Amino acid sequence: MTSRLEKASLELGIIPLVDAVPIVVAQAKGFFERHGLDIRISVEASWASIRDKVVAGVLDGAQMLAPMPLAATLGVDGIGMPMVTALSLNLNGNSIAVSNELYSQMVLEQTEPAAVGTALRELLQRDRMEGRKPRVFAHVFPFSAHHYELRYWLAACGIDPDRDLRLEVIPPPQMVQHLRDGRIDGFCVGAPWGAVAESAGVGRRIVSSYQIWNNSPEKVLGVTRDWAARHPNSHVALIAALIETNRWLDVPENRGEAARVLIESGVLDSPEPTIREALGVPDADSALFSPGLVFYNGAASFPWRSHAAWFIKQMQRWNQIGAEIQASDIAAQVYLPQIYRQAADLVGASYPGADTKPEGTHNGSWPMPVAQQVLTMGPDRFFDGATFEV
Repeated sequence: MTSRLEKASLELGIIPLVDAVPIVVAQAKGFFERHGLDIRISVEASWASIRDKVVAGVLDGAQMLAPMPLAATLGVDGIGMPMVTALSLNLNGNSIAVSNELYSQMVLEQTEPAAVGTALRELLQRDRMEGRKPRVFAHVFPFSAHHYELRYWLAACGIDPDRDLRLEVIPPPQMVQHLRDGRIDGFCVGAPWGAVAESAGVGRRIVSSYQIWNNSPEKVLGVTRDWAARHPNSHVALIAALIETNRWLDVPENRGEAARVLIESGVLDSPEPTIREALGVPDADSALFSPGLVFYNGAASFPWRSHAAWFIKQMQRWNQIGAEIQASDIAAQVYLPQIYRQAADLVGASYPGADTKPEGTHNGSWPMPVAQQVLTMGPDRFFDGATFEV
């Protein structure tokens, strides 16, 4: 346990999503308590609420979209409070779904993301010829993996997301109702809401984030830079507890218990099979839509600065920030692998020696030497064959 905690009683914010499970499980199974922390969990309605309450000090930290601390530090989110992260909560978990009406009009011959994108492009071309208004697709926040994955997929398939579609922001729990009411034609959202749309009979999932970018970063634990500076020991204890939790979550035999804990917590108002599916424990009549959430294996919880840099490059690509900003500099300010390593040493967890890695260069598992060990890393392929290095 980390000694001399500056603050032991903390309040953490989460959104009703399956990938909030590390924080829920850490509280329920005593991982926080093991490190001297007394945690209260606050379930928030939107990512804007999460951000605002962390900035105001109402929350000590929170589950955040991976690009959120970057946008806050850059001052482009309307708030401009420098934030940091020292832990990735998970990889994968998002899906793009469309209404039944739109799905029925797409000519789908294959399920690969490029083929699905081609079918959508052809449908949108027909719409324009017929004088139809642009279709509306939703994502969860302007600075989110969902937003950038959606744009990346659309653009790579020849669809201009600013000309051929209209993009809107909707909080995750409201997505399905908007799709049901016909206010949107599709969305990109985290689990379980794509599966919920299918189980409710109002939409179909067509592409997963794993298909767009294998093992793409999704959520992080975020705190303000000031909070981290004032509570260094509490911060390390918090990260250590969640590393332990994530390691426990990636033991296959524990996923069923994790699903039970999350279901019993009442955080999610969604059908139990959709929660179990997202955690890799589908019911007999349900199949995984894609490789599911990863929390620890393959250095999944490590705060890779190459992930941060990729998000910054997307912000530049879509004119959210200027081209003069140096992605590597901002990534180094916000993503703190040194804090992760300090926490990992407390719990005997392995970690990479480098702060960055090539992205998009591996189609399958690959070995990363670490001291006297080897970490087995997962694939990181982009569907269009692109690569990215800092």
